[in-house]
Amino acid sequence: MSRPDPIRIDKRTLALDQPSYFIADIAANHDGDLGRAKDLIWRAKEAGADCAKFQHFKAEKIVSDRGFRALGGQQGHQAAWKKPVFEVYRQHELNREWNIELVAAARAAGIHFMTTPYDNEAVETVNALVPAWKIGSGDITHLSLVEKVARTGKPILVASGASTQADVDRAVKAVLAVNRQLVLMQCNTNYTGSLENFRFINLNVLKTYAARYPGLLLGLSDHSPGHATVLGAIALGARAIEKHFTDDNERDGPDHSFAMNPRSWREMVDRSRELEAALGDGVKRVEDNEVQTAVLQQRCLRCTRALPAGHVLAAADLEALRPAPEGAARPYELPQLLGRRLLTALEAGDALTHAALAVRAPADADPDADADAAAKAVHA
Repeated sequence: MSRPDPIRIDKRTLALDQPSYFIADIAANHDGDLGRAKDLIWRAKEAGADCAKFQHFKAEKIVSDRGFRALGGQQGHQAAWKKPVFEVYRQHELNREWNIELVAAARAAGIHFMTTPYDNEAVETVNALVPAWKIGSGDITHLSLVEKVARTGKPILVASGASTQADVDRAVKAVLAVNRQLVLMQCNTNYTGSLENFRFINLNVLKTYAARYPGLLLGLSDHSPGHATVLGAIALGARAIEKHFTDDNERDGPDHSFAMNPRSWREMVDRSRELEAALGDGVKRVEDNEVQTAVLQQRCLRCTRALPAGHVLAAADLEALRPAPEGAARPYELPQLLGRRLLTALEAGDALTHAALAVRAPADADPDADADAAAKAVHA
């Protein structure tokens, strides 16, 4: 299977052989306060994030007040909201006059600034300020918006929660038609933070994506507690990880309860870096830190008794014992070493080395075997 193409976000390369790219989705957790938004950018950086992401939406362009009221009551994670859905979205809009200051804060912190745009105006307003885009799962079927973002020519990360394979295929096709810089992210779009959700994360979809779209880099957008899903996704090849980020899970707001905080985020990144180091390059070898262990724990052939120079080796002369110094004959070589003559005398317990053996000569050969070979040659 071919390796996915690397993607550049500013000066950062996303690739299978590079560290995973962590996106802290601050989203609505700024709580309408510019100072708080800036502080969360710095906290995300300090916790190990590579990117601080916001969401540019206007309530009237993303939700229908009438539509949600017609549902007959708030459902799912929205059931815990104290206000109607439309009002919550209105309250947590990102003030677009903050854009320049947020970008400056991110630059000062040494972290990327990114957003999820939810309307055409947001794309046009923010395009000059971001090195890449994120498309939320809810817009995977909103192809006109997906295509508009893709046409900016910048890397685009598309989450695929609550969607079918057909939905994903359409979005991937739409993006690739105008932009090859696509990161496809597996996602389970449930914001309850329930442990029950682990049954629905379905990380093996990443294997499906890898086979179906071999040129695409993969990622994970996740809302589950702990680090299991992130570590599993990285092991399966995901190299872009998005999680919600807050400084306090007890704050009142739509995204705080299931978000990562600075402590849990740092733990996630640290464990992920350990996993990445442990994954290696897939080439089986004696690793540098195993060289001594290979000597100490592997066996070599050692003499069961003192053997004089010129002795012809027999099975009873040798046994397999630790340690196995460099150059010593290994147990699997025994059949090829029987019948060979010693060039030098060896003591009981000495390791048999190849340097101590004479090259097999015709006189050393098995007479019965030679006769069989001659007979076969005559009748060939």
